[in-house]
Amino acid sequence: MDVYVMGVAIHPAADAVRNLRLEEMAYATARAALDDAGISRDEIDHVTLAASDEIDARGITSMLLAAPSGAYLKDEMRVTDSGLAGLHLGAMRAGSGDLQLGLVVSWNQSSIGPLEDIARMRGEPFFLRPIGLNFAIADGLYAGAVAARHGIGEAEVAERVRTRLQSAASNPRAVRREVPSAAEIAQSPRIAHPLRSGHRAPVTDGAVAMVLASGDWLRAHPGKRPLARIAGASWTVDRYQLDGDRLADTAVFDAALQDVLGRAGAGGIDDLDLVELEAQSGWVDVALTKAIGAGNRVAVSPSGGAWAQNPYFCTGLINAAEAALQVSGRAGPHQVKGAKRALAHGSSGFAQQTHGFVIMEGVPA
Repeated sequence: MDVYVMGVAIHPAADAVRNLRLEEMAYATARAALDDAGISRDEIDHVTLAASDEIDARGITSMLLAAPSGAYLKDEMRVTDSGLAGLHLGAMRAGSGDLQLGLVVSWNQSSIGPLEDIARMRGEPFFLRPIGLNFAIADGLYAGAVAARHGIGEAEVAERVRTRLQSAASNPRAVRREVPSAAEIAQSPRIAHPLRSGHRAPVTDGAVAMVLASGDWLRAHPGKRPLARIAGASWTVDRYQLDGDRLADTAVFDAALQDVLGRAGAGGIDDLDLVELEAQSGWVDVALTKAIGAGNRVAVSPSGGAWAQNPYFCTGLINAAEAALQVSGRAGPHQVKGAKRALAHGSSGFAQQTHGFVIMEGVPA
């Protein structure tokens, strides 16, 4: 793709942001991304928002959030799937030839309302909603399916959670957390067999913004230095049904992964330097890491992934921001040495129903 990342900003990590309204979070993050790119709001010609009315507890959340996100008197569109879907749309808009320079902004303040109650409203109304299906139950069904199909056990999951928390400890953009012992994770309460509370990444508040430029705009402004090029993007939606084959099979995930690798001109996963996975539980993390099949030279979730910070709706876009920071050498203490290509993954829906990918590529000086 002839689309470039000019600047990124991630709101300071916090389990709950109590001192700011959602509008203030969006404004501060969008403003910081523009500052990071050295670009004023007057220069942009479009804004892509990624937000959920339900999670924001707003009828049409963009009515209140568009202006503080930089979209006043700008061409504005919104997606409701996930933050990473916002990046997909924003990149296509910048690459269309009709628009040149824009913002992608996503946010999540789930501390203001119960996320699992919102999830119950998303269930199919005649069968799933009456039985109370929510994210926890769907994740428990997923865990049981991958345990049976792929031989994944609780000990392996607990060790993966510990690994991610240890990685997050070196990430300056992570919530500070103690790393529990394997025994503490094993003794944490059952949520939906075999899923335990210690297996799940804590949900946090947060926001993220990214400035995207077309290749035409960049060539017309040779003094501007991009952080990364979007080398490829792909996304897919699996079946809604939660049967065993849908839960345990990674065919849809695999197909989207191979598609994005092909679009980026990569011969395989081992042509990349790192992968930032969105995994809301250790069970998902282990299953998807096995599905990727990367060799030892490819770092997986060096940021700590969702265990660093997990603003549920926009975690995938944070992964993309981390990938852009990695290939520009700005990740911080968890920087992967010599990183040139990074894959960011995001998901949404019940039990990994949708998957999205973006490959970030470093831009030579």
